[in-house]
Amino acid sequence: MQKTARRSRPAARPPGRPREFDMDTALDRAVRVFRERGYHATSIGELSAAMRLATGSIYKAFRDKHAVFLAAFERYAALRQEQTRSAAARGANGRERIRHVLLSYVEHSQGSEGRRGCLVVGSAVELAAVDPVVGARVNAQLERNESFIAGLIREGQADGSIPRHVAADDTARLMICITQGLRVVGKARVPLEGGRLVGVAMKLLA
Repeated sequence: MQKTARRSRPAARPPGRPREFDMDTALDRAVRVFRERGYHATSIGELSAAMRLATGSIYKAFRDKHAVFLAAFERYAALRQEQTRSAAARGANGRERIRHVLLSYVEHSQGSEGRRGCLVVGSAVELAAVDPVVGARVNAQLERNESFIAGLIREGQADGSIPRHVAADDTARLMICITQGLRVVGKARVPLEGGRLVGVAMKLLA
């Protein structure tokens, strides 16, 4: 029976004491381990090696593994959100913005990046049902992604690139299912024909 991950908050550092490592760099290294191995299969020792921090330094900064994971999750979600918005910005209208978002998901679902997997998807499968704190973070991130895509659909309807009859919210929900499915397939190392898949997905906007 799977054990529920411990819920905690990062420990506050004593005032006036300087941090001896770059937090973002350390969290990026933790993200990679959690993406590749998942939460339960990752030990503090493995995190220590990956983050290049002594175990004592990890406990001083984060208190426990669960706190490291939450911080890593937030770091990953913020970076992925930035990447998605950057991809969307390459489009000239709502329809093209969505196409670029889908192409970005295909890109991140292939090769070594795809094999590492998505921390949001991995967390949804491994932890969301047994850890309400992580479950809430996963739901919030999926809702943000869905809202962003729905906004692009409405933008396309306003600029004429997407027909008015397309149901923005329902179509955005289906596209989230597609994008997260791409990450699962990429983790499983199944080849993706990105251009063809995106072409099929874009038919939802016809």
